[in-house]
Amino acid sequence: MHIHQAGTLSLSASIIAIGAFDGVHLGHQTIIREMVEQSKHLNVPSVIYTFDPPPRVYFKNATPLSSIEEKFDKIVKLGVDHVIVANFNAQYLNRSVQHFMEELSSLNPQEIIVGNDFRFGNNRSGSIEHLKRSFTVRVIEKICCDKGRVISSTRIRELLLNGENEEVHTLLNG
Repeated sequence: MHIHQAGTLSLSASIIAIGAFDGVHLGHQTIIREMVEQSKHLNVPSVIYTFDPPPRVYFKNATPLSSIEEKFDKIVKLGVDHVIVANFNAQYLNRSVQHFMEELSSLNPQEIIVGNDFRFGNNRSGSIEHLKRSFTVRVIEKICCDKGRVISSTRIRELLLNGENEEVHTLLNG
């Protein structure tokens, strides 16, 4: 697996999953496995585009579920070819929708995978609809655990606050 700073990688083709991937929990792992499988099927590199710190940590001072190194450790085990890390800070937040779109274009994505609430660019002005104008986009709906409850980093933080460590371990590690 190769790690890159945002804006430094160019590829002739790729499949990209974009997200915070905080904790790389079971829901994230499902998405990443599907992306890797599709990239192998199409014979193109798989790319994770992620943020450090995660947006929720930056904006809401939430506790991160994993360090960037722990995130990398989990992602490499899932067979991803490249990870792009955007330094999530005030400068990054001021980037235009067009700038982000141009960065993605340099990766020549065959498909971009995002969650249903994905936003980007200055003041979150970019939407999934913006992406769909230029790229093939697959929107992933929430993934649920065996108990039928949504697996999310927010839910895992709530479980941690309530001392439900066994369920946290299950959602993070399977």
